[in-house]
Order: sequence, then C-alpha cells, then structure tokens
Amino acid sequence: MDSYRKTGIIVGLLFIIATVASILSAVPLGSILDAPNYLISFSAHGNQIIMAVIIWLIAATSAVATSFMLFPILKRHIESLAMGYVVLRTFENVLYVIGAIGLLIMLTVSQKYVAGAVDASYYLVLGTLLLALKDWALALGTVLFFGLGSLTLNYVLYQSKLIPRWLSLWGVIGAVLVLIYGLTAIFGLGIGLTSPFALLAIPIAVQEMVFAVWLIVKGFNPSAIQLSLES
Repeated sequence: MDSYRKTGIIVGLLFIIATVASILSAVPLGSILDAPNYLISFSAHGNQIIMAVIIWLIAATSAVATSFMLFPILKRHIESLAMGYVVLRTFENVLYVIGAIGLLIMLTVSQKYVAGAVDASYYLVLGTLLLALKDWALALGTVLFFGLGSLTLNYVLYQSKLIPRWLSLWGVIGAVLVLIYGLTAIFGLGIGLTSPFALLAIPIAVQEMVFAVWLIVKGFNPSAIQLSLES
C-alpha cells in the first residue's frame, strides 16, 4: 500500500471521527443549555458536560489533523490554498478549544452559584457571558471557519481531480450553504440543532461522509497523483 493510499484511509477515518464526535457533543449540550435556569442544570450534569467537552476536543483534533494530512498532497496542485486550508482548520480548532474552556469555566461558575454564593447576580452575569462565548465560538469556529475550510478544500479537489468532480462540486455547494448558516448565526438568527437554519449544514455533513468513505474504499485518483508528481 503506497503512502497516498494510506493517507486517504487515515483522512477518511479522521473525517468520520470529527463528524460523529461533533454530533455526539452537541446532543447533550443542547438539552442542558435550553433549561430555564441553565446554571442549575449545568451544575447537576457536571460529568455530562465534561464528557461533551472531551468529545468536542476529539472532534477539533480530528478536524485539524485532516488539513495537515492532506497538505502534502494538496500543495502539489495549489500550494497557497493548501496552506489556507491548514490555517482555516487551525483557526477552527482554536475556537473549538475556546468554546470548550468556556464550558468548563461555566461548569465551575454553576457549581459556585448552586453552592449559594453571596453575590448570586454576579454568577448569573458571568454565566450569560460564558454562554455567549460558547455561542460565538460555535458560530465563528465550527460553522464559519469550517465552511471556509470546506470551500477551500473542495475547490482544490475540484481543480486537481483527486476525487470525482461531482463529489467535490457537492462539497463546494455544501460549503456555501454552511457559510450562509454561519452568517445567519452571526446576525442572531439562531445556531445549533434547534435552529431551522441548521438544515443548511446537512449537505456538507453528508458530503463529508461520502468523501470519507470514498477515500477509505477507493483513495485518491491515481492519474491525478501521477500528474502532480510529474509536474
């Protein structure tokens, strides 16, 4: 098995891990944060929050790893965009981590709040700010930078013919839709599983799974690889 075939399998597995982990981390958080008094809910589900953060970080690490694994292949076609993909996924990863830290701090705040701190209003304000930090990290990192990264990746894949063009074109369209979703979130129209605009993220989510399976089963187009090596 040549190195490109191995890279394809690893990248495919990383995409699957990142997508599955992102979904798994979002499900428990949504129900907790939707509670009328989310600070009390947070404190009551401490282990659940920690587990969600761990899964969230697994998703972040897997996502950014795809860019570093793909860079040696993509740079043979459009090096500037290959590097751009790495940068965008790194920014996405940083915002993932910021959001995760915000959730952990909010867990501490909620525990202090439930313990009956003297100035409870302070913890309510701090909890609101931390919740806003999580939402903005989600909007900018896991949606906007993710969308830009997907658009960059699939454009290079389309130009290079490393995978079938129908699949990379699907990715370009899905990336544009998820960018629209990100913009709606930035302008306060909602984000997360409860937002109707979340439907805009479905095409790219499905495309990434098809892309992942394609890489695992078939790998990159050998003729496109050979052409890049000869140029």
